[in-house]
Amino acid sequence: MAIIDPLAGVAGPCSFLQPIGGNGSSPIVAKAVGRGKLIGQTNWNTDFFVTQPYSSYKFFFTANSSDPNAQYPVEAYMKFSDGSNLQVVNTLMNPPMGTGKMFGPFPSIPGKQTSQMNFKVGASNDPGALGFSYRISVQGCL
Repeated sequence: MAIIDPLAGVAGPCSFLQPIGGNGSSPIVAKAVGRGKLIGQTNWNTDFFVTQPYSSYKFFFTANSSDPNAQYPVEAYMKFSDGSNLQVVNTLMNPPMGTGKMFGPFPSIPGKQTSQMNFKVGASNDPGALGFSYRISVQGCL
């Protein structure tokens, strides 16, 4: 008879990661989807610092506004100190306003040192989707 550990796969205590370029007062980033730019960078990517080794990571997404006819591409990546990355989320979302979603937990990759977590929320091809606003955050769990 096998013994089943009820805590197997359960993440330990979690803490929010700080966004790169943030002011240090809040780990939650609020953004709005804008048009792609011909010159310069869009604001679709947000990176979060990983300051210590964690066993897993969770990504959180909440819609502040919504367009019932638009879908938004949402991607999340684990970035590693060797310059490589691993995509852990690739989905289209049409979230009602105020609705949140947690992605993960995603386990650390053995033999890789995680340096950043990246969230990317893009614009849909629907022109009415511009102006969509959202909040994102990432947690590392021991």
